[in-house]
Amino acid sequence: MQASELQAFQKQLEELVTQLRSEIAEEDDQAATVTLDQSRVGRLSRMDALQGQQMALEARRRRERQLKAALVALRKIESGDFGECDACGEPINPKRLAFDPTVTLCIDCA
Repeated sequence: MQASELQAFQKQLEELVTQLRSEIAEEDDQAATVTLDQSRVGRLSRMDALQGQQMALEARRRRERQLKAALVALRKIESGDFGECDACGEPINPKRLAFDPTVTLCIDCA
């Protein structure tokens, strides 16, 4: 893989990391503990709030997994292993990496 391609992937990954960190920070309010004060909120409103809280927590977990994968990909760029399949060691198609630079498997192994 050429140096210019690696720089482009590195930039894309760094932007993804910044975006994900920002989104995770914004979600803290949505995933906050739901108050179960019967005098303030009705039963259905609490159920709605609990459902919203669980959806926010799952979205946060998903973003945290994406963030971890992006950080791993950045470390692979630094070590020179970026673009190699974790299973077979063959190069991953650059078009596949362009779609998702966090992939770790070639199309055959995926």
